[in-house]
Amino acid sequence: MGLRILDKYIFREVFLAFLFGICAFSAVFIGSGTLFKIAKYITDYGASFAAVVKIFVYGMPAIIMWTFPMSMLLATLLTFGRLSSNSEITAMKSCGIGFSRIAAPAIFLGFIVSGLAILFNEHVVPWANTSYNNVLYYEIQGNTEMKSQEHVIVKEINNGKIQRLVYAREYEAKSETLQGVTMQEFNDDGQVVHVENAEYAEWKNNTWIMHRGMIYDISEDERTHSMRFEKQILPVKASPRQIVREQKKPEELTMHELKAQIRIMRTQYVNTAKLETELYQRVTVPMASLIFALIGVPLGLQPTRNSSSMGFALSVIIIFIYYSVMTLANAIGRSGALSPMYAVWIPNIIGLIFGVFLIKRASQ
Repeated sequence: MGLRILDKYIFREVFLAFLFGICAFSAVFIGSGTLFKIAKYITDYGASFAAVVKIFVYGMPAIIMWTFPMSMLLATLLTFGRLSSNSEITAMKSCGIGFSRIAAPAIFLGFIVSGLAILFNEHVVPWANTSYNNVLYYEIQGNTEMKSQEHVIVKEINNGKIQRLVYAREYEAKSETLQGVTMQEFNDDGQVVHVENAEYAEWKNNTWIMHRGMIYDISEDERTHSMRFEKQILPVKASPRQIVREQKKPEELTMHELKAQIRIMRTQYVNTAKLETELYQRVTVPMASLIFALIGVPLGLQPTRNSSSMGFALSVIIIFIYYSVMTLANAIGRSGALSPMYAVWIPNIIGLIFGVFLIKRASQ
């Protein structure tokens, strides 16, 4: 019973400090970034009050996402630093409670925060990023014309299955053309049965017309019949405006959508390192909350942990080192020098090794 009360006490203290950390770090991000952008939108574009409020609200989830690991580190440093300076840790140990048992509630909270952060990053952040960009581009900047985009994808889905998939290397807004077009049609089993490639497709008389391409019909025995064409109607009803509106930036895609886009782009032999890096970071960044809990608990017990200011200072140093390594690993993954799947885990692996080392030393 006593241990259960102790677990609740430590868990509550760390959790309250975690909430404080989210508020503190969010305020720093808002003050140093969001407010500056809002001021720029007001002075440069005359953004309305309603648009400014939308930008602020839709920008918050992305900010909060980045504060989760930072807040977890600060919470463990402050909480265990206070418990240590108040001799509460000494009292616990004198009752025969080991370090691992004392640290368990904080590490458990780090695990919970990491799991919730992954869900938050999957279901809330992409939607908020899409809304943010739409408000910025269409309401604040006042753009009514469609912008050019690379890697355009149009899907026609029936009963949960893809019937037709169109990929274009680029959409040129000025000429309203899709460059480097590939259309694939699928049967009910998801097998490709028809492929059409074209140099480009133009929007003319409310119809997409493909120019200079090849048609490939694939039979059940995988035999291919081909035919050249000069002009061919692309069976896509969506207008340029609709197509462009459906396209999303990597940060606007869920992990499921990122995986689907990577598969599509690989069929066109397009480098997907950037998208893969974005995909794997959707897990590694939230998992940093658990890593920082492993680091923060033993560091909080150090004799120098006698003030909140020292806790803040140490957390800032560790956060700076972690995000510097993360930025470097991100660049390595995007460049293709190392597989993105391995590159993005570098900072977490280093943090895990460091955390385990500190915990073992504190347990002795």
